[in-house]
Amino acid sequence: MSASSEFVSFVRELFAPLGQLSDGKFFGGHSIKYRGSQFAMVMGNTLYLRVNDVTRPEYEREGAKPFFYTTKKGVVQVRKYYAAPEALLDDQEQLLVWARRAINAAGEL
Repeated sequence: MSASSEFVSFVRELFAPLGQLSDGKFFGGHSIKYRGSQFAMVMGNTLYLRVNDVTRPEYEREGAKPFFYTTKKGVVQVRKYYAAPEALLDDQEQLLVWARRAINAAGEL
């Protein structure tokens, strides 16, 4: 599923207060990096944020699902990235809090 260019532009605007970010194509989607570490990606019209063992339960409490894709052998879940809860897209302040947590999780690489 490719990233919607309109949605990528929208996410860039929301993330602007984080400072200088880099982004680009990523396996049919779009990656977003902070200081070289990928902390987010867009697939279609869905924003996924990097999680770790500390932040993952918060996503799960919000009903967020991990990124997944389908292969000939079945479904593969990528539990390092979870969909950002929809409400965050309407609340830039809270989205930035979650994005900073994702940046921290990405820095643990």
